[in-house]
Amino acid sequence: MRKHNLAFIDIETTGPLVAKHEIIEIGCIVTSHDLQIIDEFETKVTPERIEDADPVALKINHYDPALWEGSQTLPQALEILSEKVKDAIMVGHNVAFDAGFLDYAFQKSGIPNSMHYHRLDTVSLAWAKLHAKPDINHFSLRELCLYFGIKNARPHSALADARATYELYKKLMLL
Repeated sequence: MRKHNLAFIDIETTGPLVAKHEIIEIGCIVTSHDLQIIDEFETKVTPERIEDADPVALKINHYDPALWEGSQTLPQALEILSEKVKDAIMVGHNVAFDAGFLDYAFQKSGIPNSMHYHRLDTVSLAWAKLHAKPDINHFSLRELCLYFGIKNARPHSALADARATYELYKKLMLL
């Protein structure tokens, strides 16, 4: 695994259900195995079924149709992502959520998922390293960023959360 790049990925969606809701934003930071940033990528994705969206999710993700003008289709975004993350190990905060949506989208679109099959989860890493600390009660990205003094100026925007996850991963690896 040491020879693979890491892809810190965060997505924003129109709700929590993979088969019902959609990816509306993808943020990614690709690093070398020694955590040097190689590339950054962010795109807004045009929703095809906005009427199925969970209004709470749209509010949390700051969805505004005007901000999504000129956004890419999901296949366009996946093509770019697939090219940038070839053979990289996906890292995410609650990686199962993001990976589930991405796996479904890659399968549905017919675009190959070029990432390595291993995945790393910063929630699991944080739990393993910090669960005995009495001053940590929650393992959300927000709470862990506060604990470590990591600034996330735009929570629930994909690239900002991918950056926060990258910074959190670096802090966790030092423990």
